[in-house]
Amino acid sequence: MAKELRGGYTTGACMAAGVKAALLYEKGEKCDTLELKALDDTILTIPVKDVRRTEEGICAEIIKDAGDDPDITNGVSVFTTVRHLPQGSGIVFRAGEGIGTVTKPGLSVPVGEPSINPGPRKLTQNVVEEVLGVGADLEVTVSIPAGKELCKQTLNPVLGVVGGISVVGTTGVLRPMSEEGFKNSLVPQIDVALAAGLDTQVFVPGKIGETLAVKHGIPKEAIVQTSNFIGFMLEAAAERGVKRVLLFGHIGKLAKVAAGVFYTHNRIGDARLEAIGAYAAAAGMPAEGIQRILNATTTEDALTVLEEYKYMHVCNTLAERASARAERFIFNKLTVGTVLATMQGTILGMDEHAKEMGRDFHWDIE
Repeated sequence: MAKELRGGYTTGACMAAGVKAALLYEKGEKCDTLELKALDDTILTIPVKDVRRTEEGICAEIIKDAGDDPDITNGVSVFTTVRHLPQGSGIVFRAGEGIGTVTKPGLSVPVGEPSINPGPRKLTQNVVEEVLGVGADLEVTVSIPAGKELCKQTLNPVLGVVGGISVVGTTGVLRPMSEEGFKNSLVPQIDVALAAGLDTQVFVPGKIGETLAVKHGIPKEAIVQTSNFIGFMLEAAAERGVKRVLLFGHIGKLAKVAAGVFYTHNRIGDARLEAIGAYAAAAGMPAEGIQRILNATTTEDALTVLEEYKYMHVCNTLAERASARAERFIFNKLTVGTVLATMQGTILGMDEHAKEMGRDFHWDIE
């Protein structure tokens, strides 16, 4: 029987819990644990590590508990400091140490604001109203010192969030191993690029694709990381009105798209060698060459066979098929081009849509 995974709570819940602990402390109530009602009405029981009065206000420390979710912020200290403001100020959020600031439009928080998402803000407002009543005027400063380093493992630099991590969470409850949560965390890249006026975007499966794209002159602000969720991200782009998408990456990932695989994790869909072999066979490669491709250990091994038999032009066919299958997948709601490259950045193949995008935007991909 499979082990039931333990849930946890988000950094946004930690911030709200810190506010509640600080306000209760001010009222003379010291608590080791407290209950927090999440935005989906789940009751979270959250330990309070410390509460103390400082020169800046009352500061509470909450330790993030991600449960069994592999969250990079699990175990970090979240410090929340509250200070009363003049009447009419409302609730004002400030970014402390390790919290990022939004510098690009397109996110759910305006430019110049601390990167504290709407869910955590609402959760905190609910806590303030619960303890102080409606209409309280309060400054809330959240700090996650570890965020200065942890942000390097997030998409924040791509999204234009500088200086640290974001305070996130839709409801406050952290569901372990949430694939949906990870997928949805990728989508804001599309919104940021659109807000910058880019309705042609470059989708890369990961850091390798991004490095190769930048190497060939593609501007970073046009690049969107999809991870293995190429189909999901194409659908998200179509829904948001993106006009054109250039798939740019290693042939090992994008050959799968040519075979109609849009979730490219190797344990879910791995048709790399079959796709290369099928299109090589259609182009007339002898059977012994096809067999060698199908028996290859890696895509790079398969490429040596294509080169030996002088069938490297099959890579252009793979790019054409990847674009055609992608357009069919999203019912022709946008135009797709594809560029296939080696791990070292050598361009192996591309289709006509990719060439058009290259000419229009002066990208060095030909």
